[in-house]
Amino acid sequence: MFNHEAVKVRNQKLLAIFLASGIFASSAAGQIDTQGRPTSAEMSKKAGAPVHYVPNLSRRAQMYYAGVWGVDDFKVKYTESGEMIRFSWRVLDPAKAALLNDKKLEPSLTDPQARVKLVVPQMEKVGQLRQSSTPIAGKTYWMAFSNSGRRVRQGDRVSVDIGQFHAINLVVE
Repeated sequence: MFNHEAVKVRNQKLLAIFLASGIFASSAAGQIDTQGRPTSAEMSKKAGAPVHYVPNLSRRAQMYYAGVWGVDDFKVKYTESGEMIRFSWRVLDPAKAALLNDKKLEPSLTDPQARVKLVVPQMEKVGQLRQSSTPIAGKTYWMAFSNSGRRVRQGDRVSVDIGQFHAINLVVE
């Protein structure tokens, strides 16, 4: 028998440890590196230049998501039109990663800077713009969030929630 409450408590404890470890450091004025200078993403955003790749997660965060959720290599990409935001991940452990492909769950992408919460659109003839097949180790899966009004922009830091799964502080490429 599968005890959902025990899994929920375990995940909450792991998330609390993860957050308490000081992985996420941000300031209201912008991202700052260890020497007090703005990061390249913050400088590019202010200068109006395209945002270049900024690692989404620290090594410790990558180990957390790989160990608890069986996934890694998160990418959040701004599409060319700007009307969609594509979130993708690679599966390491199909059993742990199954939750991310569960079509019963409603995923959301939250951007605190833009004060917006995006959802996966439901297309009339296509269905939801997400993959919901059984995960296979080594494969990359994706879902697309509707960004009508183009409120989420490149360089923003967002979080993705799918049921009990929460990936936070991801940079939109």
